[in-house]
Amino acid sequence: QVQLVESGGGSVQAGGSLRLACAASGRIFSINVMGWYRQAPGKPRELVSTITSGGSTNDADSVKGRFTISRDNAKNTVYLQMNSLKPEDTAVYYCNAGVITTNPTRYLGVWGQGTLVTVSS
Repeated sequence: QVQLVESGGGSVQAGGSLRLACAASGRIFSINVMGWYRQAPGKPRELVSTITSGGSTNDADSVKGRFTISRDNAKNTVYLQMNSLKPEDTAVYYCNAGVITTNPTRYLGVWGQGTLVTVSS
């Protein structure tokens, strides 16, 4: 019913920047919170940043001052601008959205397929 498609991952050197995007499509009435999570090899998935439909954000301490989350409600798209990247930021980054669907009306927590970010020293 609802799909999230991520883009923008890749490989960069430490200190570089990347911008991730995640577009939601399908039977969407509205989207509450959208966010980014990441999972490094051998570690559990962790929160990176979230943003509400009103623009309130929440960032992990490890990315504060370096990553900026934003969204375009008209396009059902969330972005993650990542600056001053460090090798420890290397992970698969997953998009997540809390979606209210149409026909039928349901609340779904939806995950994207993930996009790999690799930061070399």
